[in-house]
Amino acid sequence: MKFGFDIDDTLINLREYAFHLYNKKLKQDVSLDVFNELKTLEIHEAFGLSKEEGNKLWNSLLEEIYYSSCPPFPHAVETLQELDRQGHEIYYITARVKEHGERTMKWLKGNDFPIQEDHFYYGMDDTEKVHVIEKLGLDYYFDDKPAVLETLSNLKLQVFAKDTSYNRHLKIPRITSWLELNQIIKGGGRI
Repeated sequence: MKFGFDIDDTLINLREYAFHLYNKKLKQDVSLDVFNELKTLEIHEAFGLSKEEGNKLWNSLLEEIYYSSCPPFPHAVETLQELDRQGHEIYYITARVKEHGERTMKWLKGNDFPIQEDHFYYGMDDTEKVHVIEKLGLDYYFDDKPAVLETLSNLKLQVFAKDTSYNRHLKIPRITSWLELNQIIKGGGRI
């Protein structure tokens, strides 16, 4: 089978990692409970920042957010390694801009994600992901962003939302732990 995965906030806990960095850089102590209730992808409002201030801070921390010790979600690496051992095809489809593509692939490899260069797609905006996913003929696709997930409803594949506070309004299957993936496969695509 062919499996497709977004990276940020699907396989790796990027927003929460950035949230902790914001607390540190801004010398604030905003509770993780606040983070867990955010209804937006952006985290700046929790710190009292405007959109412009939030974008400026995000961009100033991008190197640290993307390439330091941002953790994978629990069991993400092991689950994808098991899919790889079972002979499934694993594709990564990220909206990270082209200038971050090669380093992102290197970071994934360095964190033990099974990856083949010709199975890594980047440098597109969220709305373009649907074309890559359709072209690949994936059986399963996992993402966190509502804007992406909503564009996939007409394709013949099983789409799952990686559960987050900002996508819970979607009425599609979701995955809360990567340990659930084996159960999904055995169940023919449904939990």
